[in-house]
Amino acid sequence: MSVETLYHALGLTAAASPALLLAVFGLTMLFSRPLSEKAMERCTETAVLTGLASSIGILVLMLMTGERQVPVELGNWVAIPQEHFHFHLKLVFDRLSVPFVVLTFLLVGTTGAFANRYLHRETGYRRFFLLYAMFLMGMVVASLAGTIETLFLGWELVGLSSALLVAYFHDRPSPVLNGQRVWSVYRVADAAFLIAAVALHHVSGEGDFAGLMGTGAWPEGQAGLTSGQALFVGLLLLVAAAGKSALIPFSGWLPRAMEGPTPSSAIFYGALSVHLGTFLLLRVSAILELSFWLSAIVVLLGLATAVYGSLAARVQSDIKSGLAFSSLTQVGIITAEIGLGFRYLALVHMIGHACLRTLQLLRAPSLIRDYHNLENAIGEHLQPRPGLWERWLSPAIQRKLYRLAFERGGFDAVLQQYMVRPFLAFFQLCDRLERRWTDFLAGTTSRESDRIPTAPVAEGPE
Repeated sequence: MSVETLYHALGLTAAASPALLLAVFGLTMLFSRPLSEKAMERCTETAVLTGLASSIGILVLMLMTGERQVPVELGNWVAIPQEHFHFHLKLVFDRLSVPFVVLTFLLVGTTGAFANRYLHRETGYRRFFLLYAMFLMGMVVASLAGTIETLFLGWELVGLSSALLVAYFHDRPSPVLNGQRVWSVYRVADAAFLIAAVALHHVSGEGDFAGLMGTGAWPEGQAGLTSGQALFVGLLLLVAAAGKSALIPFSGWLPRAMEGPTPSSAIFYGALSVHLGTFLLLRVSAILELSFWLSAIVVLLGLATAVYGSLAARVQSDIKSGLAFSSLTQVGIITAEIGLGFRYLALVHMIGHACLRTLQLLRAPSLIRDYHNLENAIGEHLQPRPGLWERWLSPAIQRKLYRLAFERGGFDAVLQQYMVRPFLAFFQLCDRLERRWTDFLAGTTSRESDRIPTAPVAEGPE
């Protein structure tokens, strides 16, 4: 077997293992033949270990042969010759994708093992692992994407599974509303991503990163765009990355996303999903070099997000929200590092931060109990040390900063007023128009799906 054939086989195995896992879980639930918890655990373990072994095998081969970029072509899945558009599915293994996909398998596998016990005998156990498999597939596809269309496919799978897992406890209104908030913000980010993809196709005639970012392997490629084109496309991609990674002004949805189960909070908003926006910036970092203003905007946005996250993390009343804003601080610093051109530093920072936050969020349910045990052992409340803010700033400025952090910068209200409400109003309008049309065709005044049975109200004691 030649080295090229071995590369191709290992690459397909790494991508196919999560796809098969999603297919098995989805089809068994679709045909009302759900697997037992033990069977789902074994399937998950097999898929993760297979993908991890394949990814590590490719890494070892690349180190032995000195290859820095290994493409795996899967051909055109959609082609429209008249519009000069094609959906080209391609995977690429390089110094960016291989570490990130290995990290994905490691952290998703760890979180899956934790969730198998954490959600034991839960009503939504199978639903969680179905969405878990969807998330794993989306992260692997996005990590290994060799074209912007392939990256968008993984991007969408991650977004869909994220919103559905935020609304995991759908018997309560709050998780459903927060899942809707996350989905609404993701739609804006996805729209910016799509416009950027269309613009890149218009400029270069293709969405292949090898053509867009030059012939050199990451991070040495040179993008074949003008400064103006780079600024336009880069700003669109920055909006997409900001929405996915909760950079300001999209930060309002991040604490709301903690409504989901602890395992999904750990792997999504502490480890992988929250870093997908910065991964996108790393993948297209060659574009940032073509425009000084674009790089400056990326740096300023990252630093502003880091300062905001640091302030907000200090006033949170629950451990998960505090960790969420602490993650936002590090994501902002990583974004600034990318804007400054420190690509390897940003990649290493991303990997280390993802591992740390996964551990912290998985420990969150028992952390408060450990803290109380420590206070009981000492015999008094632990007093925090005064930080730099307390020593350097006057009390008046501290009060203003505290109010700003307590209100989370007002970003949540801004998202509600100018993003979520118009989003919902538009789709409610579409629903009304659809209802009128279906009522006209059916000759009735209500659709079957609108007839929600009313639960009988239990009579209490007088």
